[in-house]
Amino acid sequence: MGSNSKPQSPAQSSVNIKLILISAFFLVFLLLVFSTTSSTRQQQEPSPSSSISESHIANSTTACPSLPLTPSCTKAPPALANALIHYATTNTTPQQTFKEISVSARVLEKKAPCNFLVFGLGHDSLMWAALNHGGRTVFLEEDKAWIEQVKQKLAGLESYHVEYDTKVHQADALLETGMKEECKVVSDPRSSDCELALKGFPSEIYEIEWDLIMVDAPTGFHDDAPGRMNAIYTAGLIARNRAEGETDVFVHDVNRVVEDKFSKAFLCEGYLREQQGLLRHFTIPSHRARSGRPFCP
Repeated sequence: MGSNSKPQSPAQSSVNIKLILISAFFLVFLLLVFSTTSSTRQQQEPSPSSSISESHIANSTTACPSLPLTPSCTKAPPALANALIHYATTNTTPQQTFKEISVSARVLEKKAPCNFLVFGLGHDSLMWAALNHGGRTVFLEEDKAWIEQVKQKLAGLESYHVEYDTKVHQADALLETGMKEECKVVSDPRSSDCELALKGFPSEIYEIEWDLIMVDAPTGFHDDAPGRMNAIYTAGLIARNRAEGETDVFVHDVNRVVEDKFSKAFLCEGYLREQQGLLRHFTIPSHRARSGRPFCP
């Protein structure tokens, strides 16, 4: 922004983000409609061998109609429709900036429909579910009351209550713990001997191979709040433990000490692909597919 530019107020910024989101969802809908219409036209298009006789018959009777004889009607996918309505009728916008959201959205554009695990249930949850239309998007949240509040408005989101036992003020000790040899062993988190591994999630969380993982919870706002130390470590362990392929892992709020240090230590700077604003994007390959791969490259 130039020195003579007038800075946007928070209200203007909120409106701009909302307009961008609505435009993006509408563009996706138009692409779906265009794709379906093009497919329908190709199916209805007569073959060259029959076009002459059909044209002759049509000209000898009545002119061809300008509209298709069997027009198709394409509905907006429910996830997309709900997202459009939600963001068009609320003053609340996602916690991440447009540039930060764009990093994950580009990966989703390539991989969706896919399996997407999100640590945290927030104002951007419906957006993530819509961008992963046709896939499975699961949210893990530590606040039971917040889950119930969100379910009343957005019943279609799949979310589970989870608990975190460690606090932000324990981060230094846990970082030292994570350097021990047992924390470098790749396995199902439920059977890991590392103190950082989270073992209390629903069983399917460990059994599904996740294509994307977003760590944007727990809160971690102050020293006595649940921190993201275990969540970041476990996200990396789940990614390494997949049978083959790779997992894109995103960590938000990397301006904070815990998110900065733990993402570098356990998601590895060698796997870092991009940082935009407060969001880091790591691509972690399967360690089971190639034995002997070091924990960090």
